[in-house]
Amino acid sequence: MKFLLEKDRPSVHGTIHLDGSKSVSNRVLLIRALSKKSFEIRNLSTSDDTRAMEALIQRSDGVLDVGPAGTTFRFLTAYFSTQDGEQILTGSERMKKRPIGPLVDALNTLGADIEYMEEVGFPPLRIKPPKDLGQTSVLDVPASISSQFISALLMIAPTLPKGLKINLVGKLVSASYLQMTLDMMQQFGIDYHFTGQTIEVSPQSYQALDFKVESDWSAASYHYAIAALSDDVDLTLKGLYRDSSQGDAATVELFSRLGLETSWTDDGVLIKKGGASRPMLEHDFILCPDIAQTMAVVCGAMGVPGLFTGLETLSIKETDRIQALKNELRKIGVSFAKAPPRFSSRSGKTFYMVEGKAAWDTPPVFPTYHDHRMAMAFAPLSIINPVIIEDPEVVGKSYPDFWKDLIKLGWKIEMV
Repeated sequence: MKFLLEKDRPSVHGTIHLDGSKSVSNRVLLIRALSKKSFEIRNLSTSDDTRAMEALIQRSDGVLDVGPAGTTFRFLTAYFSTQDGEQILTGSERMKKRPIGPLVDALNTLGADIEYMEEVGFPPLRIKPPKDLGQTSVLDVPASISSQFISALLMIAPTLPKGLKINLVGKLVSASYLQMTLDMMQQFGIDYHFTGQTIEVSPQSYQALDFKVESDWSAASYHYAIAALSDDVDLTLKGLYRDSSQGDAATVELFSRLGLETSWTDDGVLIKKGGASRPMLEHDFILCPDIAQTMAVVCGAMGVPGLFTGLETLSIKETDRIQALKNELRKIGVSFAKAPPRFSSRSGKTFYMVEGKAAWDTPPVFPTYHDHRMAMAFAPLSIINPVIIEDPEVVGKSYPDFWKDLIKLGWKIEMV
Protein backbone atom coordinates (compact mmCIF):
# COMPACT_ATOMS: atom_id res chain seq x y z
CA MET A 1 0.00 0.00 0.00
CA LYS A 2 1.06 3.60 -0.67
CA PHE A 3 -0.25 6.95 0.56
CA LEU A 4 -0.33 10.06 -1.61
CA LEU A 5 -0.02 13.05 0.74
CA GLU A 6 -1.25 16.50 -0.25
CA LYS A 7 -1.87 19.81 1.54
CA ASP A 8 -3.91 22.57 -0.13
CA ARG A 9 -2.29 25.42 1.77
CA PRO A 10 1.25 25.63 3.18
CA SER A 11 0.00 26.55 6.64
CA VAL A 12 -0.76 24.56 9.76
CA HIS A 13 -3.22 25.43 12.52
CA GLY A 14 -4.66 23.14 15.17
CA THR A 15 -4.17 21.11 18.34
CA ILE A 16 -2.71 17.60 18.61
CA HIS A 17 -2.56 15.48 21.77
CA LEU A 18 0.54 13.38 21.33
CA ASP A 19 0.77 9.74 22.36
CA GLY A 20 2.81 8.69 25.38
CA SER A 21 6.54 8.24 24.92
CA LYS A 22 7.44 4.73 23.78
CA SER A 23 10.79 4.92 25.58
CA VAL A 24 9.23 5.92 28.88
CA SER A 25 6.33 3.46 28.49
CA ASN A 26 8.55 0.44 27.92
CA ARG A 27 10.70 1.31 30.92
CA VAL A 28 7.77 1.77 33.28
CA LEU A 29 6.26 -1.55 32.14
CA LEU A 30 9.50 -3.34 33.01
CA ILE A 31 9.75 -1.55 36.34
CA ARG A 32 6.16 -2.54 37.18
CA ALA A 33 6.89 -6.19 36.37
CA LEU A 34 10.06 -6.12 38.50
CA SER A 35 8.20 -4.52 41.41
CA LYS A 36 5.81 -7.52 41.39
CA LYS A 37 3.04 -5.12 42.37
CA SER A 38 0.30 -3.57 40.29
CA PHE A 39 0.02 0.20 39.80
CA GLU A 40 -1.77 2.44 37.33
CA ILE A 41 0.06 3.74 34.24
CA ARG A 42 -1.67 6.64 32.46
CA ASN A 43 -1.02 7.89 28.92
CA LEU A 44 0.79 4.64 28.05
CA SER A 45 2.04 4.60 24.47
CA THR A 46 -0.30 2.91 22.00
CA SER A 47 2.62 1.98 19.75
CA ASP A 48 3.10 -1.56 18.46
CA ASP A 49 6.35 -1.82 20.43
CA THR A 50 4.69 -0.96 23.74
CA ARG A 51 1.66 -3.16 23.06
CA ALA A 52 4.08 -6.05 22.47
CA MET A 53 5.96 -5.23 25.67
CA GLU A 54 2.77 -5.07 27.73
CA ALA A 55 1.43 -8.36 26.36
CA LEU A 56 4.62 -10.44 26.36
CA ILE A 57 5.97 -9.42 29.76
CA GLN A 58 2.98 -11.17 31.34
CA ARG A 59 3.81 -14.51 29.67
CA SER A 60 5.54 -17.17 31.74
CA ASP A 61 6.81 -19.46 28.98
CA GLY A 62 6.54 -20.31 25.31
CA VAL A 63 7.58 -18.67 22.03
CA LEU A 64 7.46 -14.87 22.30
CA ASP A 65 7.63 -12.93 19.03
CA VAL A 66 8.35 -9.20 19.45
CA GLY A 67 8.29 -8.47 15.71
CA PRO A 68 10.55 -5.48 14.90
CA ALA A 69 10.51 -4.04 18.45
CA GLY A 70 14.16 -3.58 19.41
CA THR A 71 13.67 -2.00 22.83
CA THR A 72 11.09 -4.63 23.71
CA PHE A 73 13.44 -7.46 22.71
CA ARG A 74 16.32 -6.12 24.78
CA PHE A 75 14.28 -5.32 27.88
CA LEU A 76 12.51 -8.70 27.80
CA THR A 77 15.83 -10.51 27.37
CA ALA A 78 17.02 -9.03 30.65
CA TYR A 79 13.69 -9.54 32.42
CA PHE A 80 13.17 -13.19 31.49
CA SER A 81 16.80 -14.01 32.30
CA THR A 82 15.87 -13.42 35.97
CA GLN A 83 12.59 -15.38 35.94
CA ASP A 84 11.52 -19.01 36.27
CA GLY A 85 10.21 -20.73 33.16
CA GLU A 86 11.70 -21.13 29.70
CA GLN A 87 11.11 -18.72 26.82
CA ILE A 88 12.09 -18.56 23.20
CA LEU A 89 12.42 -14.89 22.30
CA THR A 90 12.32 -14.09 18.59
CA GLY A 91 11.37 -11.32 16.20
CA SER A 92 11.21 -10.14 12.61
CA GLU A 93 13.88 -10.93 10.01
CA ARG A 94 15.40 -7.48 10.58
CA MET A 95 15.44 -8.15 14.33
CA LYS A 96 17.44 -11.31 13.68
CA LYS A 97 20.13 -9.12 12.11
CA ARG A 98 20.36 -6.70 15.04
CA PRO A 99 23.14 -7.64 17.49
CA ILE A 100 22.26 -8.81 20.98
CA GLY A 101 25.58 -10.44 21.93
CA PRO A 102 26.92 -7.85 24.42
CA LEU A 103 23.73 -8.02 26.48
CA VAL A 104 23.59 -11.83 26.41
CA ASP A 105 27.25 -12.05 27.43
CA ALA A 106 26.67 -9.69 30.35
CA LEU A 107 23.56 -11.54 31.53
CA ASN A 108 25.24 -14.96 31.30
CA THR A 109 28.14 -13.56 33.34
CA LEU A 110 25.60 -12.60 35.99
CA GLY A 111 24.30 -16.19 36.10
CA ALA A 112 21.62 -16.21 33.41
CA ASP A 113 21.20 -19.19 31.07
CA ILE A 114 20.71 -17.87 27.53
CA GLU A 115 21.48 -19.74 24.31
CA TYR A 116 21.51 -18.65 20.68
CA MET A 117 19.17 -20.66 18.48
CA GLU A 118 20.60 -19.58 15.13
CA GLU A 119 23.54 -17.22 14.51
CA VAL A 120 25.76 -16.51 17.52
CA GLY A 121 25.32 -12.95 18.72
CA PHE A 122 21.86 -12.50 17.23
CA PRO A 123 18.22 -13.44 17.94
CA PRO A 124 16.37 -15.72 18.42
CA LEU A 125 17.26 -16.71 21.98
CA ARG A 126 16.38 -19.59 24.27
CA ILE A 127 16.15 -18.20 27.81
CA LYS A 128 16.14 -20.75 30.63
CA PRO A 129 15.79 -20.18 34.39
CA PRO A 130 19.00 -18.68 35.79
CA LYS A 131 21.62 -21.05 37.15
CA ASP A 132 23.15 -18.91 39.90
CA LEU A 133 21.89 -15.37 39.50
CA GLY A 134 24.16 -12.79 41.05
CA GLN A 135 27.26 -15.02 41.03
CA THR A 136 29.10 -11.83 40.13
CA SER A 137 28.08 -8.24 40.81
CA VAL A 138 30.59 -6.36 38.65
CA LEU A 139 30.47 -5.97 34.87
CA ASP A 140 32.74 -4.19 32.42
CA VAL A 141 30.45 -3.06 29.60
CA PRO A 142 31.44 -1.30 26.36
CA ALA A 143 29.88 2.17 26.58
CA SER A 144 29.65 2.36 22.80
CA ILE A 145 26.99 -0.34 22.56
CA SER A 146 23.30 0.46 22.50
CA SER A 147 22.19 2.30 25.62
CA GLN A 148 19.22 -0.10 25.67
CA PHE A 149 21.59 -2.91 26.67
CA ILE A 150 22.88 -0.88 29.62
CA SER A 151 19.38 0.27 30.57
CA ALA A 152 18.15 -3.33 30.57
CA LEU A 153 20.96 -4.33 32.95
CA LEU A 154 20.36 -1.36 35.22
CA MET A 155 16.64 -1.99 35.61
CA ILE A 156 17.16 -5.58 36.80
CA ALA A 157 20.12 -4.54 38.99
CA PRO A 158 18.12 -3.80 42.21
CA THR A 159 16.56 -7.29 42.05
CA LEU A 160 19.93 -9.09 41.95
CA PRO A 161 21.19 -10.63 45.22
CA LYS A 162 24.28 -8.41 45.34
CA GLY A 163 23.04 -5.55 43.19
CA LEU A 164 25.26 -4.51 40.28
CA LYS A 165 28.27 -2.35 39.52
CA ILE A 166 28.73 -1.45 35.85
CA ASN A 167 32.03 -0.05 34.60
CA LEU A 168 31.40 1.70 31.28
CA VAL A 169 34.39 1.25 29.01
CA GLY A 170 34.96 3.82 26.28
CA LYS A 171 32.78 6.62 24.93
CA LEU A 172 29.13 6.51 25.99
CA VAL A 173 26.50 6.80 23.23
CA SER A 174 22.87 7.88 23.69
CA ALA A 175 23.61 8.98 27.26
CA SER A 176 20.27 10.75 27.50
CA TYR A 177 18.41 7.42 27.33
CA LEU A 178 20.64 6.00 30.04
CA GLN A 179 19.89 8.98 32.27
CA MET A 180 16.17 8.56 31.54
CA THR A 181 16.43 5.00 32.89
CA LEU A 182 18.21 6.11 36.06
CA ASP A 183 15.77 8.98 36.64
CA MET A 184 12.79 6.63 36.32
CA MET A 185 14.36 4.07 38.64
CA GLN A 186 14.88 6.85 41.17
CA GLN A 187 11.21 7.89 40.88
CA PHE A 188 10.30 4.34 41.92
CA GLY A 189 12.52 4.42 45.00
CA ILE A 190 15.85 3.10 43.70
CA ASP A 191 19.08 4.77 44.84
CA TYR A 192 22.12 4.67 42.58
CA HIS A 193 25.60 6.15 42.36
CA PHE A 194 26.95 7.34 38.99
CA THR A 195 30.52 8.55 39.27
CA GLY A 196 32.77 8.97 36.27
CA GLN A 197 32.24 5.84 34.17
CA THR A 198 30.86 3.67 36.98
CA ILE A 199 27.23 3.08 37.98
CA GLU A 200 26.43 1.22 41.21
CA VAL A 201 23.00 -0.07 42.26
CA SER A 202 22.58 -1.95 45.54
CA PRO A 203 19.88 -4.61 46.18
CA GLN A 204 16.58 -2.77 46.70
CA SER A 205 12.86 -3.05 46.04
CA TYR A 206 10.93 -0.96 43.55
CA GLN A 207 8.05 0.99 45.07
CA ALA A 208 4.64 0.69 43.41
CA LEU A 209 3.53 4.21 42.44
CA ASP A 210 0.89 5.37 39.97
CA PHE A 211 2.62 6.98 36.98
CA LYS A 212 1.76 9.26 34.06
CA VAL A 213 3.82 8.85 30.89
CA GLU A 214 4.90 12.10 29.28
CA SER A 215 4.12 12.50 25.59
CA ASP A 216 6.65 11.63 22.93
CA TRP A 217 9.20 14.24 21.85
CA SER A 218 10.22 12.07 18.89
CA ALA A 219 6.64 12.33 17.62
CA ALA A 220 6.66 16.07 18.30
CA SER A 221 9.69 16.50 16.03
CA TYR A 222 7.62 15.62 12.94
CA HIS A 223 5.12 18.37 13.74
CA TYR A 224 7.98 20.82 14.26
CA ALA A 225 9.25 19.76 10.82
CA ILE A 226 5.84 20.52 9.32
CA ALA A 227 5.82 23.90 11.06
CA ALA A 228 9.31 24.76 9.80
CA LEU A 229 8.26 24.05 6.19
CA SER A 230 4.97 25.96 6.38
CA ASP A 231 4.30 29.62 5.65
CA ASP A 232 2.11 30.18 8.69
CA VAL A 233 1.92 28.27 11.99
CA ASP A 234 -0.31 28.20 15.05
CA LEU A 235 0.09 24.68 16.37
CA THR A 236 -0.45 23.33 19.88
CA LEU A 237 1.05 19.98 20.94
CA LYS A 238 -0.31 18.62 24.22
CA GLY A 239 1.25 16.28 26.76
CA LEU A 240 4.88 17.45 26.48
CA TYR A 241 7.00 18.22 29.55
CA ARG A 242 9.37 21.17 29.72
CA ASP A 243 11.74 19.33 32.07
CA SER A 244 11.72 16.18 29.98
CA SER A 245 13.99 13.18 30.41
CA GLN A 246 13.82 12.52 26.66
CA GLY A 247 16.86 13.40 24.59
CA ASP A 248 14.60 14.34 21.69
CA ALA A 249 13.38 17.34 23.68
CA ALA A 250 16.35 18.96 21.89
CA THR A 251 13.73 19.45 19.15
CA VAL A 252 12.79 22.84 20.66
CA GLU A 253 16.30 24.27 20.47
CA LEU A 254 17.10 22.79 17.07
CA PHE A 255 14.01 24.21 15.42
CA SER A 256 14.52 27.59 17.07
CA ARG A 257 17.58 27.79 14.81
CA LEU A 258 15.27 27.21 11.84
CA GLY A 259 12.87 30.03 12.65
CA LEU A 260 10.33 28.49 15.06
CA GLU A 261 9.27 29.91 18.41
CA THR A 262 8.05 27.61 21.21
CA SER A 263 5.84 28.88 24.03
CA TRP A 264 5.07 26.64 27.00
CA THR A 265 1.47 26.11 28.06
CA ASP A 266 0.05 24.32 31.09
CA ASP A 267 -0.01 21.01 29.24
CA GLY A 268 2.32 21.29 26.26
CA VAL A 269 3.69 23.74 23.71
CA LEU A 270 2.48 26.35 21.23
CA ILE A 271 4.55 26.63 18.04
CA LYS A 272 4.68 29.75 15.87
CA LYS A 273 7.04 31.33 13.40
CA GLY A 274 9.72 33.27 15.25
CA GLY A 275 12.11 34.85 12.79
CA ALA A 276 14.71 33.96 10.18
CA SER A 277 16.50 30.65 9.95
CA ARG A 278 20.23 30.45 10.56
CA PRO A 279 22.36 30.00 7.44
CA MET A 280 23.61 26.58 8.60
CA LEU A 281 22.57 23.89 11.10
CA GLU A 282 25.42 22.15 12.88
CA HIS A 283 24.65 19.62 15.62
CA ASP A 284 25.97 16.56 17.44
CA PHE A 285 23.10 14.04 17.60
CA ILE A 286 24.79 11.65 20.03
CA LEU A 287 22.08 12.38 22.65
CA CYS A 288 19.15 12.45 20.21
CA PRO A 289 19.87 10.16 17.24
CA ASP A 290 16.18 9.49 16.52
CA ILE A 291 15.62 13.03 15.24
CA ALA A 292 18.62 13.11 12.90
CA GLN A 293 16.51 11.92 9.94
CA THR A 294 13.91 14.60 10.61
CA MET A 295 16.54 17.34 10.69
CA ALA A 296 18.28 16.08 7.53
CA VAL A 297 15.01 16.18 5.57
CA VAL A 298 14.07 19.62 6.90
CA CYS A 299 17.49 21.07 6.09
CA GLY A 300 17.24 19.68 2.57
CA ALA A 301 13.72 21.03 2.12
CA MET A 302 14.67 24.51 3.34
CA GLY A 303 17.99 24.63 1.52
CA VAL A 304 19.83 25.08 4.83
CA PRO A 305 23.20 23.29 4.83
CA GLY A 306 23.50 20.78 7.64
CA LEU A 307 26.63 19.47 9.34
CA PHE A 308 25.79 16.47 11.53
CA THR A 309 27.81 14.21 13.79
CA GLY A 310 26.93 11.68 16.50
CA LEU A 311 25.24 9.32 14.03
CA GLU A 312 27.13 6.19 15.09
CA THR A 313 24.04 4.15 15.96
CA LEU A 314 21.95 4.98 12.88
CA SER A 315 23.22 2.10 10.76
CA ILE A 316 21.99 -0.57 13.22
CA LYS A 317 18.45 0.73 13.70
CA GLU A 318 15.34 -0.64 11.96
CA THR A 319 17.30 -0.08 8.75
CA ASP A 320 20.65 1.48 7.86
CA ARG A 321 19.28 4.99 8.25
CA ILE A 322 22.36 6.69 6.85
CA GLN A 323 22.16 4.79 3.57
CA ALA A 324 18.38 5.23 3.45
CA LEU A 325 18.75 9.01 3.82
CA LYS A 326 21.32 9.09 1.04
CA ASN A 327 19.03 7.14 -1.28
CA GLU A 328 15.85 9.11 -0.68
CA LEU A 329 17.16 12.67 -0.39
CA ARG A 330 18.89 12.16 -3.74
CA LYS A 331 15.43 11.83 -5.35
CA ILE A 332 14.66 15.47 -4.52
CA GLY A 333 18.07 16.91 -5.39
CA VAL A 334 19.62 16.85 -1.92
CA SER A 335 22.95 15.29 -1.02
CA PHE A 336 23.60 13.52 2.28
CA ALA A 337 27.19 12.26 2.52
CA LYS A 338 30.28 12.17 4.70
CA ALA A 339 31.81 15.62 5.08
CA PRO A 340 35.33 16.32 3.76
CA PRO A 341 38.22 15.17 5.99
CA ARG A 342 38.91 18.73 7.18
CA PHE A 343 35.80 18.55 9.38
CA SER A 344 36.68 15.21 10.96
CA SER A 345 40.28 16.19 11.55
CA ARG A 346 39.32 18.99 13.93
CA SER A 347 37.68 16.64 16.43
CA GLY A 348 38.19 13.04 15.31
CA LYS A 349 34.43 12.67 14.80
CA THR A 350 32.66 11.57 11.61
CA PHE A 351 30.59 14.36 10.08
CA TYR A 352 27.83 14.19 7.48
CA MET A 353 26.72 17.09 5.31
CA VAL A 354 23.27 17.94 3.95
CA GLU A 355 23.59 20.06 0.81
CA GLY A 356 21.16 21.30 -1.82
CA LYS A 357 17.57 22.50 -1.83
CA ALA A 358 14.73 20.06 -2.49
CA ALA A 359 12.67 20.45 -5.65
CA TRP A 360 10.29 18.13 -7.49
CA ASP A 361 7.31 18.23 -9.82
CA THR A 362 6.10 14.63 -10.01
CA PRO A 363 5.40 13.20 -6.53
CA PRO A 364 8.50 11.25 -5.44
CA VAL A 365 7.92 7.76 -4.04
CA PHE A 366 9.67 7.21 -0.73
CA PRO A 367 10.06 3.61 0.50
CA THR A 368 10.20 3.31 4.26
CA TYR A 369 12.66 0.40 4.55
CA HIS A 370 10.36 -1.04 7.27
CA ASP A 371 11.43 1.97 9.35
CA HIS A 372 8.73 4.09 11.01
CA ARG A 373 11.02 7.10 11.23
CA MET A 374 11.68 7.14 7.50
CA ALA A 375 7.94 7.43 6.85
CA MET A 376 7.42 10.24 9.34
CA ALA A 377 10.61 12.14 8.50
CA PHE A 378 9.70 12.40 4.80
CA ALA A 379 5.94 12.98 5.19
CA PRO A 380 6.34 16.70 6.14
CA LEU A 381 7.68 17.38 2.63
CA SER A 382 4.08 17.11 1.44
CA ILE A 383 3.33 20.60 2.75
CA ILE A 384 5.52 21.85 -0.13
CA ASN A 385 4.34 19.50 -2.90
CA PRO A 386 2.64 16.06 -2.95
CA VAL A 387 4.73 13.00 -2.06
CA ILE A 388 4.05 9.26 -1.93
CA ILE A 389 4.97 7.13 1.10
CA GLU A 390 5.23 3.35 0.71
CA ASP A 391 4.22 0.95 3.48
CA PRO A 392 2.60 3.71 5.57
CA GLU A 393 1.38 1.27 8.26
CA VAL A 394 4.96 1.11 9.54
CA VAL A 395 4.27 4.20 11.70
CA GLY A 396 2.37 1.91 14.08
CA LYS A 397 5.71 0.96 15.60
CA SER A 398 5.87 4.27 17.49
CA TYR A 399 3.06 6.66 16.45
CA PRO A 400 -0.07 4.79 15.27
CA ASP A 401 -2.19 7.96 14.91
CA PHE A 402 0.34 9.86 12.79
CA TRP A 403 -1.75 9.82 9.60
CA LYS A 404 -4.96 10.61 11.51
CA ASP A 405 -3.25 13.60 13.11
CA LEU A 406 -2.13 14.88 9.69
CA ILE A 407 -5.73 14.67 8.48
CA LYS A 408 -6.80 16.70 11.54
CA LEU A 409 -4.35 19.38 10.42
CA GLY A 410 -5.81 19.54 6.92
CA TRP A 411 -3.96 16.90 4.92
CA LYS A 412 -5.55 14.95 2.13
CA ILE A 413 -4.34 11.35 2.18
CA GLU A 414 -5.22 9.06 -0.69
CA MET A 415 -4.42 5.37 -1.01
CA VAL A 416 -2.69 4.67 -4.34
